[in-house]
Amino acid sequence: MPICVALQLAQNVGIRPFLQPPRNDCPPMQQEPDFFHNLNEEMRDGKRWLERTIVLAYAAAAGLSVVAFTLLAEAAFGFFESIYHGVNGWLVLIWMPAVTAAAVWATRKWAPGASGSGIPQVIATLEPSVDAGLRKRFVSLWLSFAKIVLSSAGFLAGLSIGREGPSVQVAAGVMHSARRWLGPKSVINTHALLVAGGAAGIAAAFNAPLAGVVFAIEELSRKLESRSSGLIIAAIVLAGLMGVSVFGNLSYFGRIRVAELGWRDLLPCLAVALTCGVLGGLFAKLMTHSLTSSTERLNKLRSRFPIRFAAVLALLIAVIGVVTGGATFGAGSEAVKHMLQGEADVPEFYVTLKFIATWLSAWVGVPGGIFAPSLSIGAGVGNNVASLAGTTDIAPALIAMGMAAFLAAVTQAPLTAFIIVMEMVDGHALVLSLMASAMIASMISRMIARPLYESLALHMLHVARASLPKEPEPEPATAPAETARAEPSVEPAKADAESKTC
Repeated sequence: MPICVALQLAQNVGIRPFLQPPRNDCPPMQQEPDFFHNLNEEMRDGKRWLERTIVLAYAAAAGLSVVAFTLLAEAAFGFFESIYHGVNGWLVLIWMPAVTAAAVWATRKWAPGASGSGIPQVIATLEPSVDAGLRKRFVSLWLSFAKIVLSSAGFLAGLSIGREGPSVQVAAGVMHSARRWLGPKSVINTHALLVAGGAAGIAAAFNAPLAGVVFAIEELSRKLESRSSGLIIAAIVLAGLMGVSVFGNLSYFGRIRVAELGWRDLLPCLAVALTCGVLGGLFAKLMTHSLTSSTERLNKLRSRFPIRFAAVLALLIAVIGVVTGGATFGAGSEAVKHMLQGEADVPEFYVTLKFIATWLSAWVGVPGGIFAPSLSIGAGVGNNVASLAGTTDIAPALIAMGMAAFLAAVTQAPLTAFIIVMEMVDGHALVLSLMASAMIASMISRMIARPLYESLALHMLHVARASLPKEPEPEPATAPAETARAEPSVEPAKADAESKTC
């Protein structure tokens, strides 16, 4: 092939190589792009520019939806904290079951597709076998609106949930609705819109644009096509700009100062990664079993008495919160900030109790995610290891590694996990440490549990397809042999009648 290229170049400039006859077996060289011709073609295609404008407008709308969701969720949890800290702490024992039961009732009545995290729903819609009718059960404008309201109701109840997973479903539903304005021959398909919406939701929720791109590749699409990569980046940029315009371009947990890690710190770092790997794998296994095992005794009670079941679990979550002084209520972001600043005021059993509270909150059935609670659990692991090792100088690094490791173990998406944490704490100096801890924890989790989101997505598809009305079976056609046997019975009667007439 290099000889063919050289001969082609020589012929193009009018030179024939010495003692070398012309050859016709060389492939033609690729033509250089003509800038003015391509620019003219782009400017003449008005329909393509109209479609791009529509998609970009919906990307901005998706970002604004996530911003509105963030503001509403923070206001709802602020109202809950005013009740707990300002009115009477014991009042939450009544408040949480009542609000949770109302949220579960509203979810089951008006938006059953909005329950849970939201990421499994988006993964389910990306299955090639899902048609438009089934896709509406998981993503739509109505479900995006319901997700915002009902997830905020979960924060109003004080449940241990996050808003990052729901933001994925919210943004994906908004972006998916842009398909109605695109032509049937448009190069922007439904798959690209859903992936772009999910990536924009993560980017806007965490203020982490790079994490949005990696999340789209690792968790949603599993691959990134060249024709959809520009759409994903454009959606992330616009959704991120909506968030930055409201909240400012700040890191989620601020910027941490980390001492230089040495070989003497290897043992605490390994302890954090291994502990988070085991705990995250157990959490994913527990979540999968609780949300998909319909034959288990408690799940039978949950399906038979969903409102009462939710109220009882909410009461248990309220008791845990009161025992911990309110540390397990909500997503746990404030606790993480205090840990990173060296002002940890959480109880000794914070990791265990937050683990249980997050699991029960997901089992309740109220729309809500597990990203932020997982980060707080991992931060608690890192904080505990730093306290046991007596290494306060590297405590922020261990806390950040715990966050990345536990999130990677739960989601089994290590790239997304360590990039999210890196952008949230502005910890570019910890890239290798975060990457190593996330990879180790994810590897251990894969030995314990199946992938959480994929398992939940398959279960949702199974339940949705089982609930579809079955088509009536066609009536079996009469066999020719039976007809042939029935016809002779008429002929003898006809012959007897004719004989009698004669």
